[in-house]
Amino acid sequence: MPNPFENLECLTLENPNAGESDACVIWLHGLGASCNDFANLLPELNLTPGARIRFVFPQAPTMPVSVNNGYQMPAWYDLLSLDVDRKFNAEHLKQASAAIDEIIDEQVEAGISSQRILIAGFSQGGAVAYDVALNNIKPLAGLMALSTYFATSDSCRFAAENKDIPISVQHGTQDNVVLPELADRAEAALEAQGYRFDAHRYPMAHEVCREQIVDISAFINRCLPLVD
Repeated sequence: MPNPFENLECLTLENPNAGESDACVIWLHGLGASCNDFANLLPELNLTPGARIRFVFPQAPTMPVSVNNGYQMPAWYDLLSLDVDRKFNAEHLKQASAAIDEIIDEQVEAGISSQRILIAGFSQGGAVAYDVALNNIKPLAGLMALSTYFATSDSCRFAAENKDIPISVQHGTQDNVVLPELADRAEAALEAQGYRFDAHRYPMAHEVCREQIVDISAFINRCLPLVD
């Protein structure tokens, strides 16, 4: 069976007001969405002036999704249930994680240190982001988990190279798609492994709010500061 995650398409955006990029944010969208979703947020971010940050937005492949009666849509993995113990296609998630790791390798080959690469993900994309960052043997700049859950916490190897990675967990208190309890569970898993992280809750549903954009901007600026 062909791997649907081979040669993912990506939307790549550079800072037109800065020189050659020396840092990168790889940002994964949610179920049924597109690579343009968070690209549209960039003008609202308050990034450090002159920051030479490349934003890479991979596009998930289209596949049938069981919880949506097999309807075909962009997805990082097939989702089998929506309850708090949600079931998912683990092989798909691992394939997606491997594909994002290839994108990291491409950025490193292009001259960006892995320590200047931040992984971000919303909802399903966040589940992949957790897996990518915490299994990775290349030290990374940070992990931003937006309205998501740590689907592979029981199988993650928690690589030593990223035991000190900055992590920001951000979730809406009114989220009825990915329940706040799932963010709590992710944080408990992180605490059990000795990770330090920032925890943010917002009075919102499964979305992004103005207050959160301030925190997203601050986290990116902290993880990817200007370098000489």
